[in-house]
Amino acid sequence: MARGLPSMASLARLCQKLNRLKPLEDSTMETSLRRCLSTLDLTLLGVGGMVGSGLYVLTGAVAKDVAGPAVLLSFGVAAVASLLAALCYAEFGARVPRTGSAYLFTYVSMGELWAFLIGWNVLLEYIIGGAAVARAWSGYLDSMFSHSVRNFTETHVGSWQVPLLGHYPDFLAAGIILLASAFVSCGARVSSWLNHTFSAISLLVILFIVILGFILAQPHNWSAEEGGFAPFGFSGVMAGTASCFYAFVGFDVIAASSEEAQNPRRSVPLAIAISLAIAAGAYILVSTVLTLMVPWHSLDPDSALADAFYRRGYRWAGFIVAAGSICAMNTVLLSLLFSLPRIVYAMAADGLFFQVFARVHPRTQVPVAGTLAFGLLTAFLALLLDLESLVQFLSLGTLLAYTFVATSIIVLRFQKSSPPSSPGPASPGPLTKQHSSFSDHLQLVGTTHTSLPEPGELQPALRPYLGFLDGYSPGAVVTWALGVMLASAITIGCVLVFGNSTLHLPHWGYILLLLLTSVVFLLSLLVLGAHQQQYREDLFQVPPPASTHSCSAQTAASPSPTAIPE
Repeated sequence: MARGLPSMASLARLCQKLNRLKPLEDSTMETSLRRCLSTLDLTLLGVGGMVGSGLYVLTGAVAKDVAGPAVLLSFGVAAVASLLAALCYAEFGARVPRTGSAYLFTYVSMGELWAFLIGWNVLLEYIIGGAAVARAWSGYLDSMFSHSVRNFTETHVGSWQVPLLGHYPDFLAAGIILLASAFVSCGARVSSWLNHTFSAISLLVILFIVILGFILAQPHNWSAEEGGFAPFGFSGVMAGTASCFYAFVGFDVIAASSEEAQNPRRSVPLAIAISLAIAAGAYILVSTVLTLMVPWHSLDPDSALADAFYRRGYRWAGFIVAAGSICAMNTVLLSLLFSLPRIVYAMAADGLFFQVFARVHPRTQVPVAGTLAFGLLTAFLALLLDLESLVQFLSLGTLLAYTFVATSIIVLRFQKSSPPSSPGPASPGPLTKQHSSFSDHLQLVGTTHTSLPEPGELQPALRPYLGFLDGYSPGAVVTWALGVMLASAITIGCVLVFGNSTLHLPHWGYILLLLLTSVVFLLSLLVLGAHQQQYREDLFQVPPPASTHSCSAQTAASPSPTAIPE
């Protein structure tokens, strides 16, 4: 072999290292961080991450240009789609109560290489998102003072016309990021208290908007004379859903904070569900009153809510709405800057990043180095860059992270269950029963005689029909079926989007390719359903595997053949 070329053994070792998994047994409750966040703290973190600039900017823009008054349906469909992704995060957050969110979930199920890529994807998403929210915050505040800040900066500092750079340096956006980073570095308790304050003000303003909006509502604005309820039809509702979906991006901050939760296995799923319900209700109610107050085609897409109150003669209400929008953007910024160093800390603790970011301050018990370093980086981006082009990549990054989390939860469902680790002192459940009597020992022996199939194996009822799949190792067929299902889903999406416009397929070819990929998708889904899933009674799972649950319930209910009555 030529000198300098790697051998096959070294390449095999490299591939093995890239695909190694993080053991679930490492995910204990012991942590260097402070477990001080309650369910209320996590819920308000999630609400703060979702109810922000989207409520005050996105609602009016989608209503005017995409969906009309049917924007409330778009928010409803987007909330359901977000709920499906949120359930995956909730189950993972309860199963793996460690910080890291999508990065950690990918690491424990798909391997180190994919975790590294997803970790950096999430980091870039948080950095760009934080800088974008800061610039939106400064722009909204500047507009309240007749753009005096922008005029002062352009006069005394200057402006430029350079690609990818803003028209002027936004010192206000950079300053708010540095200030927020300083508060976040003081500890989770300080960040939580600050988030509570801004979230409470934001929710009170939303309640004020809904109540006064329904008082000023005019049903005539939904009539046919104004264009009707859905002027852009069903396609407009679906197009609006694509835009409104990203209004709910932010619940993953709860999963990223699970290592600092007092009882993560209960608090994380509950906080995700409650925060998503609050955010969905806020978006639907606000979009309803907005399109009832003024005609949808006359909305100002930049400041629709404040402008609506101005036009109805309630100028003072417009100032309240503007103040609420500032508080809401502060909560989003705090949530992003709170999650960002936690992802960096998780990657550094696993050896995939500089070890300095894995150090936790002994007094505040937060990764101060990661908070300040990435706060400075986010402030630098907000200071100089024009983020309109970069923000378009946020949707792609979010979709990629959600896809990997959903794939990871499927992979774990078909892996052999590890022994549950107790999060703390708990009351003994069914699995910790003391079998003291002779009858109890005989019942235990009788129940173990009937063995259930391992996760990843074919279900017993389907073995006569799919016996040719039973010869593979547990989980191998599931892995291939999952890969085929993802490939067919991507193909279906490409055919629907590019089949006529880019690929220029004939009509019969378009239909044939769509049918073939749909059949392959359904077959792979059936193969997944034919295999046994794991069921853990001590963890949150939605939906629980019905077959395993019924089998375990039947085994527990029916007496053993060898049992001797007392």
